[in-house]
Amino acid sequence: MTAAVGFDLDMTLIDSRPGIRAAYHALTAETGVFVDADLAVSRLGPPLRTELRHWFPPEDVEAAVTTYRALYPAYAIEPSVPTPGAVAALAAVRSAGLRVVVVTSKLGRLARLHLDHLGMRVDELAGDLFAEGKAAALVQHGVRWFVGDHRADMVAARTAGVPGIGVVTGPCPADELRAAGASYVLPDLTEFPALLEQIAVGSGPGAG
Repeated sequence: MTAAVGFDLDMTLIDSRPGIRAAYHALTAETGVFVDADLAVSRLGPPLRTELRHWFPPEDVEAAVTTYRALYPAYAIEPSVPTPGAVAALAAVRSAGLRVVVVTSKLGRLARLHLDHLGMRVDELAGDLFAEGKAAALVQHGVRWFVGDHRADMVAARTAGVPGIGVVTGPCPADELRAAGASYVLPDLTEFPALLEQIAVGSGPGAG
């Protein structure tokens, strides 16, 4: 299997805050339950249920998840944009002869809508996974390095036994990413192609 670089989605490859903010506003309108959308988008990373438990009583969380996901395509896809350097980062992976794998806590079909809308071609997509739960997908898909913005992404990389590359485009500062096990920390993905060129030397596209 050709080696791969893995990426988280939200706040790593895409800035989904505008779209998710709109989806939370729609959820409030639909359910009558207030969700502070600005606060919610400031802490993206954990699974949807984790956020909704802050706003809905336990017995209503699953219904809120279903409603939110039904609203999501209409509100969240169009406003979301690539993060700085994301398109060039994916191109650099392919230029190195490596595969692109996205592993995200977002439901896979919703993640696919984002990727298709933005023209981001990936070789594999694994959704609905978080922290240690991402590790099995990283191993399964031959991921050699995993890039993410959340400390949980660094936990995933460490659990899978691969270097984690942190980007501070999400809620976690550099020191938090390093404390969680990041081998490298970048301000955003604009510096990723140069880092990949450095770390991929000697690895070879078919290694592993």
